[in-house]
Amino acid sequence: MRRSRMNSLVARYDGTVRGLARVPDALILLIGRLGIAAVFFMSGRTKVDGILHITDGTYELFRTEYALPLVPPEIAAVAATYSEHLFSILLVLGLATRISALALLGMTLTIEIFVYPDAWPTHLSWAAILLPLIVRGGGAWSLDAVVRRAIGVAR
Repeated sequence: MRRSRMNSLVARYDGTVRGLARVPDALILLIGRLGIAAVFFMSGRTKVDGILHITDGTYELFRTEYALPLVPPEIAAVAATYSEHLFSILLVLGLATRISALALLGMTLTIEIFVYPDAWPTHLSWAAILLPLIVRGGGAWSLDAVVRRAIGVAR
């Protein structure tokens, strides 16, 4: 009786695994794009007033807490703010996905190394989302895929 119960559990587990294997990669990549884009876009929104007017507080943050070596705070504040907005929007659209994800991974590494080195668990989770997007691209449900089909480039 125990053996048949164990076989039943194994069979159910195997059935679940087979079902999960049918989840489209496009869905997984879409969720990754939307999830990480939200993180960076919301961060960018905290740095502006209105559409894209960078606040005095943002410049002050980059002079103090977010200070980077070799990059003047005025340049870093503008670059980070515009990057968080632009690359997040591109990820949502699935346009230039690999480049956008690579740019946000670079930002993540910069934050980890120079700003919040103790926040590595958070930054590692961001990297875990960004790396598949860099390696695999935006997936079949992206504008990247639409563009590739429109110009006749096979994947």
